[in-house]
Amino acid sequence: MSKTTLSSGINQPIVFFGTEEHSLIALRGLVDAGLPIAAVVTKPDAAKGRGKKLTSPAVKVYADAHSIAVWQPTRLKEITEDIKKLDNPIGVLVSYGKIIPKKTLELFTPGIINVHPSLLPKYRGPSPIESAIVNRDNKTGVTIMRLISAMDAGPIYQQVPYALDFTETKPELYNTLFTLGTNLLISKLPAIVSGELQPMPQDDNNATYCALLSKEDGDLDLTTLTPGEAEARVRGYLGYPRTRVTIGDHTIIITKAHGVMTQKTPLDLMCANGAFLSIDELIAPSGKTISAAEFLRGYSL
Repeated sequence: MSKTTLSSGINQPIVFFGTEEHSLIALRGLVDAGLPIAAVVTKPDAAKGRGKKLTSPAVKVYADAHSIAVWQPTRLKEITEDIKKLDNPIGVLVSYGKIIPKKTLELFTPGIINVHPSLLPKYRGPSPIESAIVNRDNKTGVTIMRLISAMDAGPIYQQVPYALDFTETKPELYNTLFTLGTNLLISKLPAIVSGELQPMPQDDNNATYCALLSKEDGDLDLTTLTPGEAEARVRGYLGYPRTRVTIGDHTIIITKAHGVMTQKTPLDLMCANGAFLSIDELIAPSGKTISAAEFLRGYSL
């Protein structure tokens, strides 16, 4: 993202809410644009990995490096007084991971502005990017909206569609949509703050919802899926929850696959319609990412 200066259009301090890895895309974009970030609100440090090492969110690490105040409340009411000390602050939220209570929303003018990676009211909820890939949609997009207490139901300031070509993976689409959303937010924020751009209510009658994913969502039951449906899950669940199958005595994680009509190797797996999901790349029981050919040479089936 090119560095610009928009601070002349935004004089109010910005409080940024974000926790997930892709929240950093937006925070970095706002800082590079010269916007006045007064504080970053993120979840407390959490134990991660096999060693359960206490790990800071990426936005905290970035904020510390840029001398931006970091607040990590267990409950948001803990930072109410800190927010009140700021002069008419703006709130920006990108994947914070918690519902914002009404009392916190009311501390900001014109409220807390959110970047959501879908064309709302479609895919309200925590997994809109994965849902668009898994459902094999031909388009998705980003929405800039104002938060209300109901999940992803606030009025919309602006939307930008993004065409899908059925090759996108979850990590790629996360990066694309949050970059697109950050650029849109930066371009529209002055008009939002000034009141020139007013939000329009969503049509609740057209709302659809997506669920929080669990590890079990990655278990592939190929007796119920076509190769296209299974391959979409491979792309949409890459990273987490990751798609798994058991072949012989080995449980593997599929990272790349495609559909074929005939079976040539044991890694061509029959699907619901009699066609096959052909595995191209996988994570073996050893934890190493290898090609299908390497797996067939190294593992007995």
